[in-house]
Amino acid sequence: METYTMHLDKEPFEKMKAGKKTIEVRLYDDKRRKIKPGDEIVFLKLPDNDESIKARVIEIFVFDSFAKMFEAIGPEQFGHDKSLTVEQRVNMQRKYYTEEEEKRYGVVAIKIKTVQN
Repeated sequence: METYTMHLDKEPFEKMKAGKKTIEVRLYDDKRRKIKPGDEIVFLKLPDNDESIKARVIEIFVFDSFAKMFEAIGPEQFGHDKSLTVEQRVNMQRKYYTEEEEKRYGVVAIKIKTVQN
């Protein structure tokens, strides 16, 4: 079992802490390709990294694009409002990742379960 560290903006961090976000989205880059079910991730709250959540990886889902991922997995698991379209949800990811990065790496949905710190 490995432990990884990732940073989250305040809003998704609070949703994860409240149990409303059970999937974390990232590019499927070299760092994320190492993550396996059973590993742990410590999420640090940005901007100050002054709060953390420990989570266990339950399952890994890999997709070619954010659109395919959001078509396959409902919005609630990402902490998204049910009324958001797939396109709106993809556009939310553009704050973090460019279309070029998405095409280069693909994307990963990391299903997690929070555990006691």
